[in-house]
Amino acid sequence: MSPITPPLARRLDSLQSSAIRDLLKLTARADIISLAGGLPDAELMPRDRIATAAAAALSDRSRLQYTESPGWGPLREVLAARESAALGRPVLVDEVFVTHGSQQALSLLSEVLLDPGALVVVEDPAYVGALQVFRAAGARIEAVPVDAEGMRVDALRELITRGERPAVVHTVSNFHNPGGVTLSPRRRGELAELADTHGFWIIEDDPYGELWFDQPSPVPVANYSPNVIRLSSVSKILAPTLRVGWMVAPAQVCRAVELLKQGADLCGSALTQQIAADLLTDTDWLTTHIDAVRAAYGIRAKALVGAVRHRFADRVVTTDAAGGMFVWVDFTDGTDTNALLPGALDAGVAYVPGSAFAVTTDYSHSMRLCFTTSHADVLTEAVDRLARAARV
Repeated sequence: MSPITPPLARRLDSLQSSAIRDLLKLTARADIISLAGGLPDAELMPRDRIATAAAAALSDRSRLQYTESPGWGPLREVLAARESAALGRPVLVDEVFVTHGSQQALSLLSEVLLDPGALVVVEDPAYVGALQVFRAAGARIEAVPVDAEGMRVDALRELITRGERPAVVHTVSNFHNPGGVTLSPRRRGELAELADTHGFWIIEDDPYGELWFDQPSPVPVANYSPNVIRLSSVSKILAPTLRVGWMVAPAQVCRAVELLKQGADLCGSALTQQIAADLLTDTDWLTTHIDAVRAAYGIRAKALVGAVRHRFADRVVTTDAAGGMFVWVDFTDGTDTNALLPGALDAGVAYVPGSAFAVTTDYSHSMRLCFTTSHADVLTEAVDRLARAARV
């Protein structure tokens, strides 16, 4: 008699692998220029400075122990000071919780804030990591569109007027992934006012806010309302391998997250949290480092946008790259980016079709391009290859 295979949880029925991750498997060939990834440039990561900080942390064996579930105390103090400066108000250490990257914060929050069937409002196109988390939590997902000023808060207001009551509204407020746009100050205030009036949580997902090119990012949404939980990380400004993210949230939310984190992994890495604290407190070095990253990405972003607009002209509309890592391109001539992709790969260039980020809108005529991991001349060649594939 064959053994009976036990079933897996039904929550997996609604989940699927990220189309972006699947695409990256196809772009490993050396002859392909990938605009598909969402990775910072490893060449700009401060390897030597990280090594120095690691050596300093390892000089004391006691620092190899477990640390507190909410994060290593000195790092939380550093983050509280940084967030106080960003928000223009005091942020207490008890309001800072360190996580294994900001994605873990999003996952833990979904368990703390959402009952099965609760309504979550996301942006469309959406950050796929958020969609995976909310679907795994059994949430009901509604989407509101994004335009040049970020989330269409008027569409959210209409949704509420129709009787919908969100438990959570998720926004990538600065240099949106995948849309590349930034939520305007006016809409930040309007979004916060809706949260205060109707009693829902805003998750302000902000991994890109320090990667501005021409002018600083607007004041965070969390400055406008106590109902905002703000997420960030060092992955984009230092290195993803540190796996240091954090949330700023009311103390009762942090305590609830702590209970879940204790069951998930007890605590994060005390070693990498000490390294992150060392780098974040070396303010002169950090300023110089982030300025260098901004300068490099800014040159690449302008090269990519310029090449796309030059080669495709009025066949496309593309976002201006004012910061972050991504450019969103809409074809105006009916080009199907899913159908175009095999030819683009044959031509030696990869991108992510817009449908990978779709919630309710099709986006079959759109694509996301990442400019961070190639120099300007390589990006120009990538667009040339894309143009040949599209027969421009």
